[in-house]
Amino acid sequence: MTVITKQDLIQSIEDSLQYISSYHPPDFIKALNEAYEREESSAAKDAMAQIIINSRMCAEGRRPICQDTGIVNVFISVGMDVRFETDQSLEDMINEGVRRAYLSPDNILRASVLADPAGRRVNTKDNTPAVIHTELVPGDKVEVRVAAKGGGSEAKSKLVMLNPSDSVVDWVLKTVPTMGAGWCPPGMLGIGIGGTAEKAVLMAKRSLMDPIDIHELQARGPSSTTEELRLELFEKVNQLGIGAQGLGGLTTVLDIKVMDFPTHAANLPVAMIPNCAATRHAHFVLDGNGSADLPVPKLEDWPKITWEAGPNSRRVNLDSVTKEELSTWKTGETLLLSGKMLTGRDAAHKRIRELYAAGEELPNGVDLKGKFIYYVGPVDPVREEIVGPAGPTTATRMDSFTDMMLEKTGLFGMIGKAERGPLAIESIKKHKAVYLMAVGGAAFLVSKAIKKSRVIAFPELGMEAIHEFEVEDMPVTVAVDVEGDSVHISGPKIWRSKIGKLSLAEI
Repeated sequence: MTVITKQDLIQSIEDSLQYISSYHPPDFIKALNEAYEREESSAAKDAMAQIIINSRMCAEGRRPICQDTGIVNVFISVGMDVRFETDQSLEDMINEGVRRAYLSPDNILRASVLADPAGRRVNTKDNTPAVIHTELVPGDKVEVRVAAKGGGSEAKSKLVMLNPSDSVVDWVLKTVPTMGAGWCPPGMLGIGIGGTAEKAVLMAKRSLMDPIDIHELQARGPSSTTEELRLELFEKVNQLGIGAQGLGGLTTVLDIKVMDFPTHAANLPVAMIPNCAATRHAHFVLDGNGSADLPVPKLEDWPKITWEAGPNSRRVNLDSVTKEELSTWKTGETLLLSGKMLTGRDAAHKRIRELYAAGEELPNGVDLKGKFIYYVGPVDPVREEIVGPAGPTTATRMDSFTDMMLEKTGLFGMIGKAERGPLAIESIKKHKAVYLMAVGGAAFLVSKAIKKSRVIAFPELGMEAIHEFEVEDMPVTVAVDVEGDSVHISGPKIWRSKIGKLSLAEI
């Protein structure tokens, strides 16, 4: 009988969450660097360079890879010859580890979990509770897989109940382009096939915690139907040309995982869940001899890549930019932003809409005329930091607010990640505004461009409060110009044509 102490489990959960907040798995870095070296799209290559540099910076500085430090997912297998020495439930011990990890003063992690999700949506302040899946297995050990799942990639999860005669490959190739770039490719796709609806989703999520090994599979060849499916989908999804950050390119996925389970004769449940470029997971075993041993990766595991703005990059002074200047920016162009901008996410936009609906003024200091708004919820700063990791959030969530913001505030433009939907693009074109894209997965790198930060409205919203940032040479890409041209439409189309192995009619 193995005895696992309460303290060892709590400490292991805490340590693992701090660990994955700062360290990419080495297999991910290796696969991303190989994709970077192969990439022929300059925009996608630039995005991957920023992600790799950001990853190394986070490993050196022990700060979060992404400002979205995720909702905690735990898969725990408890040996039936294990006894816990505790006065708490298993879930309570795990949640205590989560609480300690996210409140650690040395590396504060952003609390993103909201209670009462269909009602008041109140932040729990410590990122609890975790989503926990427990199974009893033979043996005298406890095996734990921990992940911190970002909201942008989780939002792109898909579930379908296919007919038994339908093609899983066809469904995946039809569905992936509809997911846009909000899941921050290049990453992984986890696919669960069979069982029931909830089993398929659970398998898709669990599969994402395995290491990247697609190239080893390519080298040795498949030995099962699921391995054949992995290879086929890996090739065909990358042929879609979506590319890093949806900008168009050779690599959209670094690996595809497939798990299956027997299912009812009348059903073919299929779930697909993406993992983003901030993939974070750890695997450890407790055997009664103390807390988890998590080996710190060596900095040599990271390639030495430098990033510099290209010679055609344009420097922009946000404090004096004009509409006439905006009209000269073209999609795909790199800008280096300096000056003041405001921040705002879903909750702040909702507050602004409510104030306008009530005929009230915006709070003092919230003057958006001629300004840019950055869709971000930063991590709290530590030590000498001005602000913690502050990468962009998915812009499409703000699409329903876009016309109101451009019409009523005099806003010049918005900064976020991924594409904009048709209604937002139409509004951007109508108001001769622009949408700029920062790289998702480069949050710590982006934060280094922020020289001053202060909260100016809605402080009770925590990370969703409106901040004023003063930035210097913050790199962005023109994603939608004043004519409504979108790089997220043109880029993948161009690269899909270049790859040339799937016709437009097939998808």
